[in-house]
Amino acid sequence: MQDPAMEISGHPRVVDPAQQITQLREAVLEKLCYSVGKDRNTASERDWFVAVALAARDRIVNDWMRSVRAAYQENRRRVYYLSLEFLIGRLLIDSLTNLGLVEPMRAALAGLDIDLDKLRQVEPDAALGNGGLGRLAACFMESMATLSIAAHGYGIRYDNGLFRQTITDGWQHEYPEDWLDFGNPWEFPRPEVNYNIGFGGDVGGTQRNHGSPARIWRPSETVVAVAYDLPIVGWSRTENNNFVNTLRLWSARAPDPMRLDAFNAGDYVGALADQVHAESISKILYPADSTPAGQELRFKQEYFFASASLQDLIRRHLQQNGDIETLHEKVAIQLNDTHPAIAVAELMRILVDIHLVDWDRAWEITQATFSYTNHTLLPEALETWPATLMERLLPRHMQIIYLINAEHLDRLRATGMEDSGKLSALSLIDEHGGRNVRMGHLAFLGSHKVNGVSALHTDLVKETVFRDFHEIFPDRIVNKTNGITFRRWLIEANPHLTKLLTETIGKDFYDNAEALKALEPLATDLDFQARYAAARLANKTALASLIADRMMIKVDPNAIFDVQIKRIHEYKRQLLNILQTIAQYNEIRAYPMRDCVPRVKIFAGKAAASYYMAKLIIKLANDVARVINNDPTVRGLLKVLFLPNYNVSMAEAIIPAADVSEQISTAGMEASGTGNMKMALNGALTVGTLDGANVEIKERVGDDNIFIFGLTAEEVAARRAHGIDAHEAIAHSPMLREVLESIQDGAFSPDDRHRYAPLVDMLTHHDYFLVTADFDSYVASQMSIARRWRDRKSWWRSAILNTARTGWFSSDRTIAEYAEDIWNVPVRTP
Repeated sequence: MQDPAMEISGHPRVVDPAQQITQLREAVLEKLCYSVGKDRNTASERDWFVAVALAARDRIVNDWMRSVRAAYQENRRRVYYLSLEFLIGRLLIDSLTNLGLVEPMRAALAGLDIDLDKLRQVEPDAALGNGGLGRLAACFMESMATLSIAAHGYGIRYDNGLFRQTITDGWQHEYPEDWLDFGNPWEFPRPEVNYNIGFGGDVGGTQRNHGSPARIWRPSETVVAVAYDLPIVGWSRTENNNFVNTLRLWSARAPDPMRLDAFNAGDYVGALADQVHAESISKILYPADSTPAGQELRFKQEYFFASASLQDLIRRHLQQNGDIETLHEKVAIQLNDTHPAIAVAELMRILVDIHLVDWDRAWEITQATFSYTNHTLLPEALETWPATLMERLLPRHMQIIYLINAEHLDRLRATGMEDSGKLSALSLIDEHGGRNVRMGHLAFLGSHKVNGVSALHTDLVKETVFRDFHEIFPDRIVNKTNGITFRRWLIEANPHLTKLLTETIGKDFYDNAEALKALEPLATDLDFQARYAAARLANKTALASLIADRMMIKVDPNAIFDVQIKRIHEYKRQLLNILQTIAQYNEIRAYPMRDCVPRVKIFAGKAAASYYMAKLIIKLANDVARVINNDPTVRGLLKVLFLPNYNVSMAEAIIPAADVSEQISTAGMEASGTGNMKMALNGALTVGTLDGANVEIKERVGDDNIFIFGLTAEEVAARRAHGIDAHEAIAHSPMLREVLESIQDGAFSPDDRHRYAPLVDMLTHHDYFLVTADFDSYVASQMSIARRWRDRKSWWRSAILNTARTGWFSSDRTIAEYAEDIWNVPVRTP
């Protein structure tokens, strides 16, 4: 008898492997013919990819329907994860892995003379995120499904997403990302699921049935949010028993596609103006906010997706439970950073104005429903919006925010707080330099729990940005150290190492990453070290081939692959890495007889389109690469590369090949990091400051298996208090002085000797990120790395222990902690 869940699309449970392969092959051919509309003899690789994706999607749908029914029948508390970014990457191999169908599908396609690995390269990366924030959201969605937590992700379906980066003459250029040009086979359009999102207008008064006053917001502009659903399948050790959640993304539409009167009058452009204006909201991720129009668009994006998501989840709640006042009992909403913080005011508006809930009761429900993840200590990333902008776009919400703030400050005064400075710091409204709404304060006050994302970061949140709030609400801030979907970053991204691990310790680590600890006794086993090194060399050879294809630069897979891949930002200190690279270049030229360990420096990452200094750093990296790679005196001992258009797929190629993981942010400024976890899991040794999750990686892998350098967070604060002029530090470091002089003199910019004057001046006079203060310590760590590399037994022991001891950094563990401590929902093991 068939499982009822399998009857949904007619795919019976398969037991016999040969029968499974045959059914997969038939399913792919069926999709190729009836969904793609192609014959197998004329189909392109992209046609085959779509057919395979649709065949895999059918199998996901079986479990999706069952998961939805189970959540509904059990009336579970649902988790809603609101994030402006979901960096999900390619989904083909990810979905097949979690379904347990990679090898059966590979065999099915082989019978058709189709290579699954080639199809994998055809799929575009979904341009739905920028960096760690978005990748974390994607990891969390997969882990929530793996742990059978009934959850929805909510975000924006960007037409172009983050820009496509090209490098021309060393400079970054931004172009639209065309990931949706040929459609998205994983998504399900839901045109029937749409909500009106208002902007502008005015607020009028009326009376409720019992005579109390009420407010009615009459927007002057309306945009329609239309839903698109992506099923997110979790891992399960049991075939045909995967839990599947929904990532619902909103696309912006105009209520009317065009003004027909204007079109018929010959104003063809003007007829489409409303459509273009509305659809700009979901056009790109992070539009530049250097202009008033850009700032308005960013704010509209945030309210657009927050409002649509709240309307949607409240509709679902009322459909099942009927009573709006039980919302907090059945719903947990996680705000991923401050981007969705306006949802606090929006929920209050919906409760008070639409459902006529008493104000105090509405505030209780709101606080019990929301929780907020803080991701940064950088002031510019803790969003503030001009009150004038918000009053114009969301007049009713500003009334609500002002009232929340007034009652909040009244409660503080009632406790005896009279210090005006303290009250000002705790206010939701920043009155300095113009009136601005502090979105981090709003998210904090509107949530029952606020979490940092590493132990150090959480402590610093308590001591810095939310110090005053922490004094008043000492139990609200908790720590939830980030994690990664280790199956994607090991099993999928590193099949060579995965095969070795499976042969050696079995498959238990597929379900529980902590099972990797079984490798520890093998860390000194010379035979295992040799096999581990061979797996790593295979990855490095593959990356070298990719570099040759894309960059036309030949690199030696036997050299140290020294990797820094992340968003380009001054606090992440790619500049420190570049300065050390120049110092190493100078040493190779000055001492040609010295035994030097060959090294390949690999950079990748995008700079925000309007971030001039970050773009100048990219240019410097490329200029340094041009000089070093073309200097015959270097003799191949040092190569420098900047790989353009960094994304998830590129990370999947680079991370398994990394020998050294550069995590060198100014201590106290990186919230957590997840690239550090991914590279350590794959056996790279970390060189880093005691910042973010580096602290916890050090605790787990051991002091001998990581390279820590530089000032601590406390020392950074003390140094800044003393002053950030770096004349003294530069004077005490001949090597640094030589590097800066060579940059200043145009050694890497002979066409424009003054190009890097802003960088050198910044480092000399205003070194806020303390690059110069940490330079000598960083150079010493790099020398230690070279010495360790020469002792290959010691190196491979450390690499193996990194793999063995980083299983704790699984996002399954992180989500289980969220579920228990913040969301109050049960979890189920894979």
